Amino acid sequence: MGYHSIAFFLGFLLDLVLGDPYWLPHPVRLIGTLIAGLEKRIRKWGKKNVNQDTMEFWQGAGLVLIVTTSVGIGAFVLLFLAYRLHPYAGMIVEAIMTYQILAVKCLRVESMKVYQCLKEGDLAKARTAVSMIVGRDTACLDEEAVAKAAIETVAENTCDGVIAPMLFLAAGGPILGFFYKAVNTMDSMIGYHNEKYLYFGKVAARLDDVLNFIPARISAILMIIASFLAGKPFCSKNALKIYKRDRRKHASPNSAQTEAVCAGALGIRLAGDASYFGKIVKKPYIGEARRRAEYEDIRRANHLMYLTAWLCEILCIWMIL
Repeated sequence: MGYHSIAFFLGFLLDLVLGDPYWLPHPVRLIGTLIAGLEKRIRKWGKKNVNQDTMEFWQGAGLVLIVTTSVGIGAFVLLFLAYRLHPYAGMIVEAIMTYQILAVKCLRVESMKVYQCLKEGDLAKARTAVSMIVGRDTACLDEEAVAKAAIETVAENTCDGVIAPMLFLAAGGPILGFFYKAVNTMDSMIGYHNEKYLYFGKVAARLDDVLNFIPARISAILMIIASFLAGKPFCSKNALKIYKRDRRKHASPNSAQTEAVCAGALGIRLAGDASYFGKIVKKPYIGEARRRAEYEDIRRANHLMYLTAWLCEILCIWMIL
């Protein structure tokens, strides 16, 4: 267990220091390439006399099975060979794999690009920067809406990109960590509620909801504790209040968990209606507008995310030991 706990901690530190530089090949990009390639092939399978929706559902289920199995076996073989070579070699490989699964610094770097553009008063560049990390239309967003979009991304991805991967890594090492990452990547690529993916992406979307159910709630609890430890300008009392009231105000059973905590801790209102591919999607608000959201809230949301990550790191090390 000593090697695994050291690898886990080293992987976390590597992510904090290095992040995800563009020049470095990343396994998630390989997983994305695998998903895209398999989708094209799998969609060609099927019988003409079968209901189209049913066929797409089973095609999507097949994609999930192939991708998760391939990624899981690949991670197992790599770790097995490394530890057979030498325990230190295994520990180093495990640390690198752990680092590649986490996204703490990457989330901060990408969201702070939006912060910097808004700070410089360049709304056009801020819209472009935020379009890289959100799925909604950004061309018509004002300064507050751009800031809110970035804050929501940091809050929601505190679970998806940080806490959930850490918990799966602690429970089953990089094998389970990459399994989670594969499902999460499939959800982001094919888990849409549109005509193309409504049935094809249903299994991926539902499996992602299941895998994130417990981590999302642990993330929210840790973020409430983080808001208490951070002190002013965060308000842990309001974070708990808004969490209890608004944590279910999202189509996903998990997305509003950390978003509600973040909104309450900052004293701002998030979510609400948004435009996707030119169509307005009605969404309830999360939080109370004690004040207008501002670009400094992006930095504050990241501070909250980092504290939450450190709390989870301590929890996970305890789990491993």
